[in-house]
Amino acid sequence: MEAPELTFKEMCSRFDVTPRTLRYYEYIELLSPRKEGRARYYSPREVARMTLILRGRRFGFSLEQIRQWLGIYGEKGTREQYQVWLELADGQLSVLDGQIAELQASRDELASLRDESARLLDKMA
Repeated sequence: MEAPELTFKEMCSRFDVTPRTLRYYEYIELLSPRKEGRARYYSPREVARMTLILRGRRFGFSLEQIRQWLGIYGEKGTREQYQVWLELADGQLSVLDGQIAELQASRDELASLRDESARLLDKMA
């Protein structure tokens, strides 16, 4: 049995996104629900795409990168999609590694200042 379609409200609830976000994803053609009048219905394909979109956002990819990646599958097939995905993932891993290094440096500096302040406070006692 085919999975039922979700309504607009159900999509917002299932993915914990605002109506504005969902409409924007449609506007930039990340999602293409079936429309009946003003009502929108999301197929299992659209639900899967939304899962990938949110995963990509969590990993730090731009919506444009996600849109291009999703579009490749329909145009060029699985092999090309995986190749592009690997390139995108490698680039984003480098970005995340840089962010981790910056955060670690900030944490180390804050810990050092905190320890120095604690020593000064102890001397005041």
